[in-house]
This record gives sequence, structure tokens and C-alpha cells, in this order.
Amino acid sequence: MCCVRLPRVLILVTALLVAGCGGGGDGDSDGGSSSPTTPPAAVRAAVPTAVPNATLTVTSSAFTAGGQIPNANTCHAAGYPPPLDWDGDLRGAQAVAVVVYDPDAPGGDYVHWVVYDLPPGTRSLSGAALPAGTKQALNSGGTAGWTPPCPPSGEHHYHFVVYALRSPTGLADAASFEDARRAITNDAVAWGELVGTVANS
Repeated sequence: MCCVRLPRVLILVTALLVAGCGGGGDGDSDGGSSSPTTPPAAVRAAVPTAVPNATLTVTSSAFTAGGQIPNANTCHAAGYPPPLDWDGDLRGAQAVAVVVYDPDAPGGDYVHWVVYDLPPGTRSLSGAALPAGTKQALNSGGTAGWTPPCPPSGEHHYHFVVYALRSPTGLADAASFEDARRAITNDAVAWGELVGTVANS
């Protein structure tokens, strides 16, 4: 069976967490198209599935692909997650997962949010409200939930990646990132991403 290419967050951040590079609650101070036809640079191969490229289109009513994420969704305001929508062939998925990370953080990939076991019919997320039964893994700040962008100086790119999973992960809430990474890697059958930016001077 051929392999899908998935964002490097599913392997690189594991090393960061083991090394203790998660950082504090301020997000990353420590540490194009929404559905590309070929995987972005921050990608790796190794998932046993027949999906070679991104098949989901991820959008947000708060910002466009490659655009600025509103201040309201950062640590400088309420900091709620921006709304997300996705569409495309989920290839018979039985669950959905969402991973948000910043590859520009000083310590390397910083994971802001890991959501898994969303019902398969879910096609959007609005703020921090999650459907019943949905779970969240520990992020780089050590909390099971969303950590808003709060980068140091410079422009940072935030990848909002949606994965269609062939089955629910079976993980409990507040699982480790490594356990969530492994489960998502093993069961992903489709994916797509939206990238937004935050720039601090």
C-alpha cells in the first residue's frame, strides 16, 4: 500500500517534547493554497494509505490562505481558535483530527492544538466549542487544549491541518502528543491544511 505525505509535525515535535522544549503558556515564545496538489515542504512520508496528496480543502472565515490571523485569535486578545471549515473526499473516514502547529518557533515545531476523534460528519469547528466525544491531546505547552499564537518578533506561519481517520483513535482525553501522533499517523486516509500568519515587531 502506498504512502501519504503528512506534515512533519507528526514526527519532529515528538523529539521536541522528549527534549523538554515545550515552553510556557504563551505559545511559541519558547519554543498558499489551503489544499495543495502536492504536499508542502513541511511534510514527510510514512503513513500506510493510498492517498499520495492532500485531498481536503481547509478554509476559515477569519483569514485567507497565507493571510494574517486576526488579533482576536492570538494571546493579545481573547485568543479563541479561529473557525475552521473543510471539504473534500474523506475516503470513508470514521473520525477526524486537527493539528495546529508553528514551524517557525525558536525551538522548532510548536504544537498549539491537537484534537482527535471528531465525529466523521464534522466539517467545521467554531472557536473552542467541540462536539461531544471529541478529545484533545497535550500540546507543546503541556495543556490539553488550544494555546493561542503568541510569537516573538518576526512572522510566524501557523499550519491548521485536518486529517480524516479510518477509525477513532481509541485514546483517552489528554493523551500525550506522541500517542496522538502515532494514532493519527496509523489511521490517516486523507488530509488538507490552511496556513495563516502572525507577525510581531
